[in-house]
Amino acid sequence: MTDEFTTDIYYDDDADVSTLDDETVAVLGYGSQGHAHALNLHESGIDVVVGLREDSSSRSAAEADGLTVTTPADAVKQASYVSVLVPDTVQADVYENAIEPNLESGQTLQFAHGLNIHYNQIQPPEGVDVTMVAPKSPGHLVRRNYENDEGTPGLLAVYQDETGEADERALAYAKAIGCTRAGVIETTFREEVESDLFGEQAVLCGGVTSLVKHGYETLVDAGYSPEIAYFECLNELKLIVDLMYEGGHSEMWDSVSDTAEYGGLSRGDRIVDENVRENMEETLEEIQNGDFTREWIVENQAGRPSYTQLRQAEKDHEIEEVGERLRDLFAWADEGTETDDEDESVRVQADD
Repeated sequence: MTDEFTTDIYYDDDADVSTLDDETVAVLGYGSQGHAHALNLHESGIDVVVGLREDSSSRSAAEADGLTVTTPADAVKQASYVSVLVPDTVQADVYENAIEPNLESGQTLQFAHGLNIHYNQIQPPEGVDVTMVAPKSPGHLVRRNYENDEGTPGLLAVYQDETGEADERALAYAKAIGCTRAGVIETTFREEVESDLFGEQAVLCGGVTSLVKHGYETLVDAGYSPEIAYFECLNELKLIVDLMYEGGHSEMWDSVSDTAEYGGLSRGDRIVDENVRENMEETLEEIQNGDFTREWIVENQAGRPSYTQLRQAEKDHEIEEVGERLRDLFAWADEGTETDDEDESVRVQADD
């Protein structure tokens, strides 16, 4: 393996916020990412206008934060740089009705996730730059890190460079929201979308939760108490993930006991075996060929029946009841109240 990185990484010295000094940035949406981008841009000296529906529940919040708010269509008309931060599932509709009729040559169309561009749900015209700046963090952490003079790592991609300045302008945007403080990795729309969907489905959201539930069920079915099963298979996961986050697998192995290390090294591949790898490759193929995206589009068009059923089944799993009961008993319960409220408000706002 080479010691050199295969992609470019950009920092504050590589970007100049003044590139956007004479421009207006329209931020469409004021949910998890939208509120963070809009406020960070505003506090970096960028002229910002927030585009929201007339009946949006986030209008009052954006106005209370001191931002100019108008309709998405009017925001696009006012701006030279349009950041599309509404949910993936409504982006195509917003583009058709509010963005496309008001786009002009030389404008920049900016995304934080490339799904609709990569899978051709949005097809921008010639003459418009199409870029992506994607912070690798939930929006409330993007905002919190900025306020603490810290950074949030991000990804940057250029899909269409009609002005010859797409890279420079995207880097200015990335610096203005705080990403270049930590580092921005250059990528492509295809790589970002396919790797992001795969990571969510196979490991971070799908794989991990499924592994936790199977471990929990195995212990409970064998006669162990639900409380002990919860702690061993879910609660302690944070300890392990924190170690991996700080120093990779090696840091984790060096920190656990020799017994845990030997048990993990000798039994891990028995649990997550070649069949899992084959299933992962099949999942990746469904992402690459567009099957997953087409399925998700149809699911939304049908009113989300499968999504609703799956979500309810997850909430009804015994591990959720046991976990809620246990978490309320321990010392950290009161400390989590503010964060829980904030996360819920962010999720509600994301519908805008």
